Amino acid sequence: MSHETSAVSADAALASDHPCTSVVAAVISDDAGRLLLCQLRQGHVLWSLPGGKIRNGESPVHAVIRDVREETGTEIEIVDLVGLYCLTGCGCGDKLPDAIVHVFRGRVHGEVALNAPGRIARLSWHDVDALPGSMTATTRAALADAIAGRQGVLRDVERDAHEVPDTHEAAVEEPALVAS
Repeated sequence: MSHETSAVSADAALASDHPCTSVVAAVISDDAGRLLLCQLRQGHVLWSLPGGKIRNGESPVHAVIRDVREETGTEIEIVDLVGLYCLTGCGCGDKLPDAIVHVFRGRVHGEVALNAPGRIARLSWHDVDALPGSMTATTRAALADAIAGRQGVLRDVERDAHEVPDTHEAAVEEPALVAS
């Protein structure tokens, strides 16, 4: 077996031991400079960026536009790529796959409404200086980069050891759009 073959075999074995999925997210601002965050209906109740999985044959740009439209009922204009974030770790206790998260910066055109109540529990606008404390690790990293004006960032992000906060702090009963 040549050195090249063994390296390829080792890479293939590593890839099969660590499944990876590609997802998209958007740092969306309004005319007042506030940022849009959402809470999922199932799983963790941490605040995160709107977005979702990339479908087969779909580009990351088309995926983020589609996902934001599905979640908020409105179109966004993609401004730039904040960065690519490699999310790893099992800090939340589940055997979750690693994820490559394409995070775009976007501007909203139109009114935002909770458009996917089966998937999203809450959408909320937040001032940059009043972001919620209970956010996913990727959301914290991407927002820090976006707020600092960075673009094209490549960053490794480790899932938090406590990806599920105290449910009394972040529990949501009814779908809502909240203006913070």
